[in-house]
Amino acid sequence: MTQLSEQEIIRREKLQELQKAGIDPYPAPAYPVNNTAANILTHYSEDTKEQFQDLCLAGRIMESRDMGKAAFVKIQDNTGRIQLYIRRDDICPGEDKSGYDTVFKKLLDIGDIIGVRGYGFITKTGETSVHVKELTLLAKALRPLPVVKEKDGETFDAVTDPEFKYRQRYVDLIINPQVREVFAKRTKIIQTMREFYNELGYLEVETPILQAIPGGATARPFVTHHNALDIPLYLRIANELYLKRLIVGGFEGVYEFAKDFRNEGMDRTHNPEFTVMEMYAAYKDYEWMMDTTETLLEKIALNLHGTTQVVVGDKTIDFKAPFRRVTMFDAILEHTGIDITGMDEPALREVCKQLGISVAPNIGKGKLIDEIFGEKCEGNYIQPTFIIDYPVEMSPLTKKHRSKPGVVERFELMVNGKEIANAYSELNDPVDQRERFEEQVKLMERGDDEAMYIDYDFLRALEYGMPPTSGIGIGIDRLTMLMTNQPSIQDVLLFPQMKPEKQG
Repeated sequence: MTQLSEQEIIRREKLQELQKAGIDPYPAPAYPVNNTAANILTHYSEDTKEQFQDLCLAGRIMESRDMGKAAFVKIQDNTGRIQLYIRRDDICPGEDKSGYDTVFKKLLDIGDIIGVRGYGFITKTGETSVHVKELTLLAKALRPLPVVKEKDGETFDAVTDPEFKYRQRYVDLIINPQVREVFAKRTKIIQTMREFYNELGYLEVETPILQAIPGGATARPFVTHHNALDIPLYLRIANELYLKRLIVGGFEGVYEFAKDFRNEGMDRTHNPEFTVMEMYAAYKDYEWMMDTTETLLEKIALNLHGTTQVVVGDKTIDFKAPFRRVTMFDAILEHTGIDITGMDEPALREVCKQLGISVAPNIGKGKLIDEIFGEKCEGNYIQPTFIIDYPVEMSPLTKKHRSKPGVVERFELMVNGKEIANAYSELNDPVDQRERFEEQVKLMERGDDEAMYIDYDFLRALEYGMPPTSGIGIGIDRLTMLMTNQPSIQDVLLFPQMKPEKQG
């Protein structure tokens, strides 16, 4: 059983005292808020004060300075902090002053949520404040907040421990309100993308998360069991094959903000549950998709920052279109000095050995090339760069290049040394697709637990005819990291996956 701290015991005793005094520490939820801290601080002045004579605010107590028969308190709402001036005779106008002397001074704490009525004014020190005429306790906090102090614009004792911040995000959001801005920008990124694709006339859709076959990517899935049907089901690793079915069905453009799941490791750029936007457009190719994607990212940067230049750590990344385009083979040649064009699996294994890259014995040619690129090339692409024309073995769902044998029409967008988008001219030849799936099965039989399953229903859909199509997946989490200058994926997920917490 969890041991209560001294402060937690004291707050529970205060809770009982409030209840004995006939005060409900958790009253009915409705409270008639009619203004915000930010609006008052922004718009209150001597010229506008008539508009601020009947204020009703609610927020969390963050600071309190007792001055005997009066107090200055700062509360925090969704928009920021504002100072309250609370005078005993105002909130207790009669002879009974216990509401101030006992309840307010002794039974309320930092972290409690209160509602107040009053009017705006400016103190002698020039601070816009609210003169409180009525105070109501809305929620008693039974745990103390970590103490964070500010002086002359500097923050002291800020909570920076990742274990605390990510596991108790609700507290992180209270004491580090600037964190909320990251998630507000994340929402703005998604809204910008949604508006962009809607203007192109594309339809936002939803596809299954529980899938009988985990298709659309090469990754290890999470497995569960459906009791009624007595079958295994998988959390989707991608939504690609379902969106392509919709293109077969006649939609010319579809997109989805999808929660995908991959049973893989966790690090600063990987979480087992993540968000991807996938979009598919009929009668388009990967050249069109590159043009469209760089236009989209330029628009996102402008909407968030008013400029295409975004500061990421100690770098400035410019999302001004157009972006550089480099073939995968040229990238490997540029950064290793080795031309791997036409090499078979044994030759590629020798290259890995020569470059000091450790590779598993059960992976094929495509994975070997991917390992070389990931180890020796990927981290060098800081400014937005399209890596194009991948080997056919790396891309089981991609159309073969129209003029270059052995490669496919695929690109990945690299920014700040990481992939944030993956796109193809989609494979729409059902015979070729079946052969690619069968090659994946051979890899699975060799022990590659990330190889693709055969999706026979998807093959059946292709046999009805899918028009020439281009598709893309953009990682929302990594894009948000870039656009908000956050070093870890956990900083852009409200509730990232954590190891189980030790109890007791």
